[in-house]
Amino acid sequence: MLRRMTRPPYPSAERLDLVETIHGQAVADPYRWLEDPADPRTATWRQAQEELLTAARETWPGREWFRARLAGLLACGAVTTPVWRGDRPFFTRRTAEQEHAVLLTVDPDGRERVLVDPGALDPAGTTTLDHWTPSPQGDLLAYGVEAGGLEESDLYVMETSTGRTVDGPIDRTRFTSLAWLPDGKAFFFTRQIPADLLPVEEREYHSRLWLHRVGTDAADDVMVFGEGRPMTERYQVSVAPDGRWVQVESRDGTSSANDVWLADLAADAPETPRFEPVQAGVDAGTRLEFARPDSPLAERVYVLTDRDAPRGRLCVTTVDDLSAESWRELVAEDPDAVLHDFAVLDGPQVERPLLLVARARHAIGEITVHDLATGERIGEVPLPGLGTLGGAFDRQLHVRPEGGHEAWFCYTDYATPGQVYRYDATTGETTLWAAAPGEVEVPPIRVRQIAYPSKDGTEVRMFVMDDGGDPGPRPTILYGYGGFDIALTPAFDAAVLAWVQAGGRYAIANLRGGSENGQAWHRAGMLGSKQNVFDDFHAAADHLVAAGLTSGDRLAVFGGSNGGLLVGAALTQHPEKYAAVVCSAPLLDMVRYERFGKGALWTGEYGTVAEPEQFGWLHAYSPYHRVRAADSGTDYPATLFTVFDGDTRVDPLHARKLAAALQHATVGARPILLRDETGVGHGQRAVSRQIGLAVDRLSFLAAQLAVPVPFDD
Repeated sequence: MLRRMTRPPYPSAERLDLVETIHGQAVADPYRWLEDPADPRTATWRQAQEELLTAARETWPGREWFRARLAGLLACGAVTTPVWRGDRPFFTRRTAEQEHAVLLTVDPDGRERVLVDPGALDPAGTTTLDHWTPSPQGDLLAYGVEAGGLEESDLYVMETSTGRTVDGPIDRTRFTSLAWLPDGKAFFFTRQIPADLLPVEEREYHSRLWLHRVGTDAADDVMVFGEGRPMTERYQVSVAPDGRWVQVESRDGTSSANDVWLADLAADAPETPRFEPVQAGVDAGTRLEFARPDSPLAERVYVLTDRDAPRGRLCVTTVDDLSAESWRELVAEDPDAVLHDFAVLDGPQVERPLLLVARARHAIGEITVHDLATGERIGEVPLPGLGTLGGAFDRQLHVRPEGGHEAWFCYTDYATPGQVYRYDATTGETTLWAAAPGEVEVPPIRVRQIAYPSKDGTEVRMFVMDDGGDPGPRPTILYGYGGFDIALTPAFDAAVLAWVQAGGRYAIANLRGGSENGQAWHRAGMLGSKQNVFDDFHAAADHLVAAGLTSGDRLAVFGGSNGGLLVGAALTQHPEKYAAVVCSAPLLDMVRYERFGKGALWTGEYGTVAEPEQFGWLHAYSPYHRVRAADSGTDYPATLFTVFDGDTRVDPLHARKLAAALQHATVGARPILLRDETGVGHGQRAVSRQIGLAVDRLSFLAAQLAVPVPFDD
């Protein structure tokens, strides 16, 4: 039986009579004053919301049980794939006692040593390791740290053997891409233009590519690419193994399509490279990788692309002709799997040069083995189960830069913490290289992947997890994302396991807008097709109920960031379908989203209000603008908004405005609450902060869905 509730005493929030006309459409914005955190009214309102949350939190069941289970499960720690420089591996690991992963190396004498420990830099736990790249010789390490969740990284260079800082800090290196020159004395890297040189509304943008020589003043760095380019363009840089070619991939915002530029450092100094386009103005993503000069196939350039192949293919060409017409297909597109990565194993130890190809088939990872010369498939790499491949630097397969016969990859699934495996091409064997450092008892979990039809008949898949017991309806959390070419794949998640152990079900839907089925799947859920994502999510909810896995009064939805937009749309489009909602770091005012945070980066995904047709798409589903009138009689689901004051990507104003609108409009007693956390941002956080957030999320949902009481406090 659901708990009896009385309507909470919501804080007073002034409703402005503010209506703008945009492209002939009247657009009301009664809570615009909540956009300004410095407004005294906003400060008073936020404090009242915090007091309301504190009182409500005392009534949520199972808080200490969830806290203990989450802490126990996260005691497994974490480990990542090694990045090799000669015989020296670099990798990160977190033990049960640590709040953050630390960066380590192993010296030639076999001694393991910590290089960067965020906990030692900041005992308060608000500093995180943002990025790191060792030099070609491994004697230097470039790395970035950021504090308070602001994602404003400072870059340093360390001498690996001593841990001594030899350069930095260099500021404005948010999400930097960095590529060393072969001598290890200089690197190309991305850095933003100083804020004081830009208009206020552009200070979050304008990245450029620079050349920095180690030990020199960063003020003397030379800008080598980006001048005059769009302010929302972002860059990835790489240098070929022989040091001759420098490649820049440029993307407008978060677009999955890119332009590819190449400069010849044999013809020009690193300070004055002349970049020529290899791919420009093409709606496709492409990456070039140059063969090592001592490779048996040294003349090759490998081309990983979704051009004319939405699920990806691998081609080869030569540097003499990089035009798309010259690309020879080595590994063709698979009609049911998405190609994510490849690795070349061409060392003298192997009988013939080999190629490893990493794909995801319906979100399940696989690795196949091919003849490098012909692309012929000759085998596969055995994996521990049906899970996900991962690694450092957005690569799933890691090999030594000098070649060889070994590859490393990370594997995880819903019951398995991340483990690092080593594949040996001489034996065909896969062995465990590094396990998660802590041993934990994983509760029983059954995982099923089921298919269901969306509103337009499109087949969508979702993973459904439970303990394998009672097949009848259970309290269920439905999670989704559906955007930005991001796939939801099996991964160890303490919150999922704790919820399942508590007797619930957890469902994760692979909605359109993600990359689970390639670029066509992504594009079917963006821009004017964004409603497909919401329809896929509603259909997932309907299927869970129709299949008897849950019921309408025991179904909750959860999403964050773009997934926060998803659940915001879900609760405003169909409030009757959902009993409870957790909406984290969300985009919710889609009429004004471009003005705040990193919003201007996302117009390629959502569209822009500046264009009448695109404004129509955005206004049609914008959750803040879809809240029904207070006299409509709508009983909105219980909703918990979670936001973070250091979030520089998605401004917390979105949640403040929708929370106020729902508190005003709902006629029911189900609570609308705001959790406003300080000292953290959109991304990384300390383990204790992860646990605190998950405890609130799970215990709130347990209260709303009447989870059984064995762990009631």
